[in-house]
Amino acid sequence: MPAPSARPRYARLLVPLLAAAALHAGPAHPAAALHADPAHPAAADEPGWTAEPVAGAAATRPGGARPSFYLAGAAGTVLEDRLAVDNTTDRAHTLTLRGADAHNTAEGALAVRPAGDGAGAGSWISFGSGATVTVPPRTRAVVPFTLTVPPAAPPGDHPAAVVATGGGREAAVRVHLRVSGPALAALTVEDVSVHGRGSAAEVAYTLVNRGNVALAPELAIRAQGRLGEVPGRGARALPLELLPGQRVELTEPWPGAPVLDRVDLTLTVTAPGGARATATASAWFVPWRIAGWTGAGLLLLGATTGVALLLVRRRARTDPSADAPPEPGPAPVPAPQNELTGVPR
Repeated sequence: MPAPSARPRYARLLVPLLAAAALHAGPAHPAAALHADPAHPAAADEPGWTAEPVAGAAATRPGGARPSFYLAGAAGTVLEDRLAVDNTTDRAHTLTLRGADAHNTAEGALAVRPAGDGAGAGSWISFGSGATVTVPPRTRAVVPFTLTVPPAAPPGDHPAAVVATGGGREAAVRVHLRVSGPALAALTVEDVSVHGRGSAAEVAYTLVNRGNVALAPELAIRAQGRLGEVPGRGARALPLELLPGQRVELTEPWPGAPVLDRVDLTLTVTAPGGARATATASAWFVPWRIAGWTGAGLLLLGATTGVALLLVRRRARTDPSADAPPEPGPAPVPAPQNELTGVPR
């Protein structure tokens, strides 16, 4: 009899391996990530090419490297700068360049809008004929671009980015644009609430940038309980840059939350430029596990007492001797009476 074929067994092993490889590869077109001041040039997810501002005299790093583009001008002016694209491979790369609006995600991270989405400073950037560039192997291409500030552009910060796309990957370089005019630093704190208990407690809140400049906020938490002041959180810088007009939802760990108390919280947020905002909230802290066992014990005691009373009443109703009158006993014998006859004895 011929030996059974091993092909079905190998096929069964091949299917899960191919599925795992597909999951590991991820989506074909991930969104570009944007960092406020990247430590390295923006790069594709796989080695091959990088994009960064052309080195200038006003660079902030040794060697003339600039972390981002910094542009400033009045409304109606045209600003210019240059992007350097380095091809580090032995084959040519064709890249598409565009401007994009920058924004905060709901959690506070920085991101860029997709192509065609947004009408802010990203739409003011133009590469002209250099919007598509082919970079030969082991070559650096320098591509100029312009940023035309509309005449009606309001003063303040207008966050944007330059995005390079090639080989199904994207890389973004931050553009800091300041339009001349009055600068207003303002923010509010909203929707304060407390979640969790004990060392796992955290304070949730929303920050809104009401001004026209980007903010680097600091947060402090003060807590007052019914038994005195409770440890809060000292002022510390939040790990985010809050862009103008943006709203972010954040949480702050609060390991000093009490076990049993009613606490009034005061959140104070400040930022350079004179921005300051406060918000308050109240929260009860109850050891629910202990309270639960105590409540269960009281319920059990009450139930036991009720059952005992019910049994006593039921027994009183069913026992005839409890309500029957007592049986009459033998008639008492009258005591002897002395007869008074007047005769002496």
